[in-house]
Amino acid sequence: ESFRQDPYPILEALREQAPVLEDRELGRFVYTRHDDVKALLHDKAFYTDPRKANPGTFSREVIGRTLGAGDNPSMLLMDEPEHRRLRSLVSAPFKPHAIERWRPHIRDIVEATLDRIEGDEFDLIGQFAGPVPTVVIAEMLGVDPERHEQFKQWSDLMVQVGFTPFPTEEQSRVGEEAGLALDNYLLELIAARTDTPGEDLLGDMLRAEVEGEKLTPVEIVAQCRLLLIAGNVTTTDLIGNGVKALLEHPEQLRKLREKPELIGNAVEEMLRYDSPVTNSGRIPDRDISIGGCPVAAGSSLSTSLAAANRDPAIYPDPDVFDIEREDTHHQSFGGGRHLCLGAHLARIEAQEAILGLLRRYPGLEQSDRGFVYHAIPSFRGMSEFWVRGGEAGRGSPAQ
Repeated sequence: ESFRQDPYPILEALREQAPVLEDRELGRFVYTRHDDVKALLHDKAFYTDPRKANPGTFSREVIGRTLGAGDNPSMLLMDEPEHRRLRSLVSAPFKPHAIERWRPHIRDIVEATLDRIEGDEFDLIGQFAGPVPTVVIAEMLGVDPERHEQFKQWSDLMVQVGFTPFPTEEQSRVGEEAGLALDNYLLELIAARTDTPGEDLLGDMLRAEVEGEKLTPVEIVAQCRLLLIAGNVTTTDLIGNGVKALLEHPEQLRKLREKPELIGNAVEEMLRYDSPVTNSGRIPDRDISIGGCPVAAGSSLSTSLAAANRDPAIYPDPDVFDIEREDTHHQSFGGGRHLCLGAHLARIEAQEAILGLLRRYPGLEQSDRGFVYHAIPSFRGMSEFWVRGGEAGRGSPAQ
């Protein structure tokens, strides 16, 4: 429980005393130094498909089971050449300039979400940081507004089950039903749009063609699922963790209110300081030695992104939250071939959500009702975060 509240002192001790830790209980090696983590994530020959890990290892037994590797792992767990083909087909709509055109629309979604909040005290996660990314993805995919609520329920249920290492039978059943319903809905959408693709993300994926190759409907559905499951929970966590960091550092909050143009750098610092994704992993294709410790091919290597982001060898005063920090590079979006495809979308959503929230609530502060960290392994964020808006000082929507 204390680790969930604040993992950083334990990660610091690991980084100093056992930077390469052999975790015999779970069958893996854990890396906590920035340069080791970076080297592992950037090695293009390493695998991510859990089926390629040795039996009994963490990748094979835990990741393989929870992320539903099945016969068709998502792009997150796919290796070459399939990964390269799929990524080249879906990457165009996620390039920064393509995502940037959605910014005004994302701003509108933020304002509409703020308009629906009633009362002075509210749960920032349930009423703001949760809905914004889901509505953004729903709109980007061209989901009918009447289906947004249903769409959010399906994706929430899939997230809860998708990241629970040992789901109950009931959880598994509910998650599978939600997944099937979502898949069927998406397949209907794709069938209806195939001849007349719109100017949205679904249309972009239907039109995508690289060297005569196109995406199949099943691949498009898998990509949408990945966006919903991996994209929504992480963006919600980024907004929640970012606002919490600001409220806990009033001088940084004041600085951002006075200079909203710092928001780009502020979000990078939020990603470094309290990363929504805390771990990633790789499987070496050969016997290697990283960090001075030899490991065999097929081992499970866990990289602690959260520890790497606070390595004092790289960042001066790593535990200080500073939105004007000059070097805010971080490992929060992973690296190498599997660098997060939705990174720019997450950045824009966080920038617009946090600025919109601060404009609307000039007196924003934490409420006595506190916060609760969720128990999703490898993801750091809150299931509840209660704030007060300071109703008397309520700002107006951005013009």
